[in-house]
Amino acid sequence: MANERRRGEIVTTALHLLDEGGADAVSLRAVAERMGVRLNTVSWHVKTKGRLLELMADAIMARIPLDDLPPAPADRFTELVRRYRRALLAFRDGARVVAGTYAAEEHTLRAAEVMVETLLECGLDEREAAWTTWTAVYFTLGLTQEEQGAPAAVGDVLRTAVTADAHPALARVLGHLAGGTFEERFEFGLNLISRPLRERP
Repeated sequence: MANERRRGEIVTTALHLLDEGGADAVSLRAVAERMGVRLNTVSWHVKTKGRLLELMADAIMARIPLDDLPPAPADRFTELVRRYRRALLAFRDGARVVAGTYAAEEHTLRAAEVMVETLLECGLDEREAAWTTWTAVYFTLGLTQEEQGAPAAVGDVLRTAVTADAHPALARVLGHLAGGTFEERFEFGLNLISRPLRERP
């Protein structure tokens, strides 16, 4: 029990460092210094930085509330994906931490269980439920990583780089590529992923 409590303190400290300085600020040494303990104390509990990141990712996933979900499975799925995104956004570089790990831990598996169960309830077969889960996860992670790391002037970069002569298709849709909020892009993509669920008989 004491070991679990100490490991929890290490993960909490690492998440504070993440919020303060981003993913690059997190290391076993930085955690040890912040906690005022020896490096080998931190290493004994989490072994490696890779393992620390897995535990941090699972702690981020613990922020996804799985109660009070909509009764209709298609609505439940979209709400789960929205809550997933909000959990990632709750921490600086949260999407980068989660994307860089494969954390088969308690909270990660619990959230995945509810999502897959919901998709099966929508009438998807086993492969469709599994791969739709991956699609939603990959889409949300990618968009959220860009949201958390994109420079404010990304639209200006596109407007400078794209020309009608060299990139006629891009120039035609440039206002949409460079415009809109991340929230709007997220909702558009989520609608594309979830639309087949609503159209099933």
